[in-house]
Amino acid sequence: MNEHQNEPKRLSPIPAFIFMSRWLQLPLYLGLILAQCVYVFHFWVELKDLIGAAMGNEASLEHIFHAVAVPGSTSVPTKLTETIIMLVVLGLIDVVMISNLLIMVIVGGYETFVSRMHLEGHPDQPEWLSHVNASVLKTKLAMAIIGISSIHLLKTFINASAFDEKTLIAQTSIHVVFLLSAMAIAYTDRITTVTQNESKH
Repeated sequence: MNEHQNEPKRLSPIPAFIFMSRWLQLPLYLGLILAQCVYVFHFWVELKDLIGAAMGNEASLEHIFHAVAVPGSTSVPTKLTETIIMLVVLGLIDVVMISNLLIMVIVGGYETFVSRMHLEGHPDQPEWLSHVNASVLKTKLAMAIIGISSIHLLKTFINASAFDEKTLIAQTSIHVVFLLSAMAIAYTDRITTVTQNESKH
């Protein structure tokens, strides 16, 4: 009797076909993995140029100066300073945070919407993956986007003299909107969780 209980329920053809359509998302996640590869390549190119610039390589210095120059500005830095190094490092951190966002979408999305990965007991299983669902994934994505927005805002503030007041206000306002959106998502999920727990009791 237990053997029959452990057997998966057989679906009729139409529900089985509809449920199987979730595998159409697989190419999307594979595409995000390729995007991750591009970010890894970009990270190492930027890091190589930063190290080369620190050692006095002219080509690396020129690339770094143009990379940190404000778009539309006619002034380009002429020497490597602490501010320029900080801007390049913030750019590297930005790449890492976007890469983390990609991992959350790839792993969490596949686990939630496509198929179980059966990572229980694996020493490298992400802590958040054990209780991941669509709500948790949305909240974590919102927090990751806030982190990325913070990096961009910090880069703007470091270069504040090169931006006009409208640009600074606009970027700050966008960041505040991201914060409020994340708080709204977290609050909505909290209400949903409390409601579900009360309905069980």
